[in-house]
Amino acid sequence: MDIKLKKYKEQLQEWPQEGHHIMAQYDDEKIIVYQSYRKEIGEFAIKNQYFGGAFSLERMTWIKPNFLWMMYRNGWGTKDGQEYVLAIHLKMEAFKRYLENAVYSTYNDRSEISREEWQNQIKESSVRLQWDPDHNPFGIKQQRRAIQIGLRNEFTRSFAKDDILLIENISDFVKEQYQFVLNDDLNSLMIPEEKPLLFDNEDLNKKLRLI
Repeated sequence: MDIKLKKYKEQLQEWPQEGHHIMAQYDDEKIIVYQSYRKEIGEFAIKNQYFGGAFSLERMTWIKPNFLWMMYRNGWGTKDGQEYVLAIHLKMEAFKRYLENAVYSTYNDRSEISREEWQNQIKESSVRLQWDPDHNPFGIKQQRRAIQIGLRNEFTRSFAKDDILLIENISDFVKEQYQFVLNDDLNSLMIPEEKPLLFDNEDLNKKLRLI
């Protein structure tokens, strides 16, 4: 795997415990996001290094940069239709473009726009943004919030091919690490090394509630 790993317990000491944070493995050029699919879609993506075949370009697709949040949603790759776990190395410029065009899925009083303006943006936007409770390896809610981004229309088409640098099948790795969780052995648990992401655009950071 072309992913840096680090012990979960070590990372836990370094991570922020609350607030809104994009926890991810990234550098200046790329960021790793995760998705889970049934075998047919996963195998096509690995073989061709883009999404096609049974993958629908018409539906909204959700990406998650936080590994443990993905594990919470797919049950460590055990949920039906989510057995094929993919690590997608995405161009950082594309990820940033998604967020710049994103509209929150639900209206929040903290927004600087009216509910009517938000409703109009929702109709026009092809990118959704959600903050949900992060989860630990056992699926227990944390105080820290985790981000997920929904893409549709031209953003789905761009994501499916042009924005991808590499797609890796990490299903076996997920199964191996899940055994440590089942055995309550978090001292042995290894996961992708992640740290909070901040952008050099303060307006974007503010929009995302990162500052």
